[in-house]
Amino acid sequence: MKLYPLLFEPNLHTVVWGGQQLRPFKGMPATDEPVGESWEVSAVPSSVSIVSNGPMAGRQLTDVISEAPEEILGRAVCEKYGGKLPLLVKFIDAKRDLSIQVHPDDEMAQREHGKMGKSEMWYVIKAAPGSHLYAGFRQTITPYEYERRIAEGTITDVLASHPVKAGDVFYIPAGRVHAICGGIMLAEVQQSSDVTYRIFDYNRPGMDGKPRELHTKLAAQALDYHVEQNYRTEYSETSNRAIQIIDTPYFDVRVMEITEQFHRNLTKYDSFIITMCMEGDCTVRIRETGDEITLREGHSALIPAAISDYDVTPLAGKTRLLDAFIDNMDKSLAGQVTRFWHAIRKA
Repeated sequence: MKLYPLLFEPNLHTVVWGGQQLRPFKGMPATDEPVGESWEVSAVPSSVSIVSNGPMAGRQLTDVISEAPEEILGRAVCEKYGGKLPLLVKFIDAKRDLSIQVHPDDEMAQREHGKMGKSEMWYVIKAAPGSHLYAGFRQTITPYEYERRIAEGTITDVLASHPVKAGDVFYIPAGRVHAICGGIMLAEVQQSSDVTYRIFDYNRPGMDGKPRELHTKLAAQALDYHVEQNYRTEYSETSNRAIQIIDTPYFDVRVMEITEQFHRNLTKYDSFIITMCMEGDCTVRIRETGDEITLREGHSALIPAAISDYDVTPLAGKTRLLDAFIDNMDKSLAGQVTRFWHAIRKA
């Protein structure tokens, strides 16, 4: 199989809280349809991405991966996740508040649903004045108080509310209560899972006019009641550098604002790369093969692990990208010594 950067067909999801920004963001005609999510790169069985470019155009991403799992995913990723893509990335447009919710960890999700758990992160792309989101509890509560507040409809009174602006980052590990609120568009990187427990949905009807299902009991098992001093991820951004904003066992995420040709060699991580274009079109050119794609604002590409040495070039002044991958480097002291001696031998 000839490997090259993969682009994907639009995969839009209509939801009760969705807005009208995602279609224009992706260069598509605007409609009144409440589109809340664009599943950019997905191997979730209910909504698998379709390749849109090159010889594999029209094929499901899962089928493509099955033909060259180590070359596309990376050997370490392939071994750990059984040849399956472990991440799902989305663009989200919340015109209205999402439900208050929580996700289970791997152990609970496997036990209850036979699926992967769901830790995720958010990078805010746009935020209307006065926008906020919920992440974590602002005060300690007991499971008894949780159930009482759900019954009373007062659960939001004990949640940590955060005013947001473009560039803000939040990590939402499994177990952390959260909700994206109205006026926010963001990029989301998460484990490849569709398991969500709704805690409270403001007593509103869903798209079918009926109340959406709540999962109060399961959520109570999944919730982490620990209170953090700061739920926001702090970082300093510098142009023409890849800034690490999230480093977890599930994914590593970097953000970069690029104003000139930028070299990315990520082969050492032994992982696929998902790059999300949040602002400004660019080209991605693979150094080994010379293959080049144009990555448009509002779109994302999957770069196979075996060819993850490439150049990014902005097409109109600057581009802003979010990269997600699995960091498989050996960070132990022994691993560092081994890499040092390999470098000495090569020199």
